[in-house]
Amino acid sequence: MEIAYLYDAVYPWVKGGAEKRIYELSQRMARRGHTVHCYGMKWWQGENDIQIDGVRLHGICQPMPLYSGGKRSMKEAAYFAGKVLSAGVECEIVDCQNFPYLSCFSAKLRTCVKRRDLFITWHEVWGEYWYEYMGRKGAFGKYIEKAAARLTDKNIAVSERTRRDLERLGAKSVQVVPNGIDWQKIERIIPSEKQSDIICAGRLVRHKNVDLLIQALSMVKSEIPDVRALVIGDGPENSALKSLVRERGLENNVEFCGFLENYSDALALMKSSRVFASPSTREGFGMAALEANACGLPVVTVKHRMNAVMDLVTEQTGMVCEPTAEALAKSLCRALQKGDDMRGQCIEMARKYDWDEICERAERVYENGK
Repeated sequence: MEIAYLYDAVYPWVKGGAEKRIYELSQRMARRGHTVHCYGMKWWQGENDIQIDGVRLHGICQPMPLYSGGKRSMKEAAYFAGKVLSAGVECEIVDCQNFPYLSCFSAKLRTCVKRRDLFITWHEVWGEYWYEYMGRKGAFGKYIEKAAARLTDKNIAVSERTRRDLERLGAKSVQVVPNGIDWQKIERIIPSEKQSDIICAGRLVRHKNVDLLIQALSMVKSEIPDVRALVIGDGPENSALKSLVRERGLENNVEFCGFLENYSDALALMKSSRVFASPSTREGFGMAALEANACGLPVVTVKHRMNAVMDLVTEQTGMVCEPTAEALAKSLCRALQKGDDMRGQCIEMARKYDWDEICERAERVYENGK
């Protein structure tokens, strides 16, 4: 097959869940003998078209800031969508990521003209969240999302939760192809010498609810005075979270590690911890939680209709609690008590999400959809 992936951000120049998914799948598809192209903004220096490990990268336009005022830029979305129209994408399989939406409509026009198969991969469905994100303008975002869900009968969801949300928008025959983990890489990682009881990893933004974790840790401290927690990541909430740690008197209990350029360092820290905390209320999949399971850590997450991490957690691999500091503190304490007994099942569950297995699944969906 000749496969094209469309997305404005390109790994490793931009690091995120969607970028990593395209990178992992494209590399493996190329090794399986398929011709693979990735069309995005030109984040690299040199020629517009380059080849890395058998994958052909096409920089169809100069990069623009993906965010404006902490939110996805509509100007950037429109700019990239316009460039997709003239990009010359002619592969038999075109897989366009649902964000930033407008490029999905450009891809539809391209594939209709060339009579190609359009797949749209959905990482999240926002629904009513559009109003929280954009205020009154959220009505426009909600309409665009619903229209995008009906552009093709070949929609791919990264989680069962996203599949259900898509079907509520009117999408038909949605296939689930989850994100994955590099199982062999994680298995080779040596635990860090820096040990912790609880670890959290992700961008420090409001919906990740790291403030809720800090509040819960002040309660955990009353039970375990020397509890130690690590927070990996950076973002606009960084200063406020550090201030909250000082207010709660947790300076000796919580350490901010910042953004780690080499993600192997984050995995090493996970391997030397005991519990992974994921208090986020908005996750399209939850790759960090799955990687934590692969490191042998039970995951504690919170109940919310937009939190797909809930779908990854079972009674044998973690806990799901109400999104309150009290409930989170109680679950963290229980997970610390039971963590050693859950380790083996956490690892076995995560093994099912190895990228090689996910690639086979994606390959079958593409072949059946031709």
